[in-house]
Amino acid sequence: MSPKKYSLTIQGHSTSLTLEPIFWQALSEAASAEGKSLAALVAEIDEARTTNLSSAVRVWLFERAQAQP
Repeated sequence: MSPKKYSLTIQGHSTSLTLEPIFWQALSEAASAEGKSLAALVAEIDEARTTNLSSAVRVWLFERAQAQP
């Protein structure tokens, strides 16, 4: 699947992520599971990142999956 661009507002400014649909779905499910809005979860990932936001989201999702039993 080809990556798609997704737009959202975090911390008062518009930004976009370029993610494959499967990562966008996983991100949406993670936000729901954690009781957070998608924007709030992306803002947390954004604060801790050391690379571009799309890559940081993919890494965060991978690490989350690895941590689950």
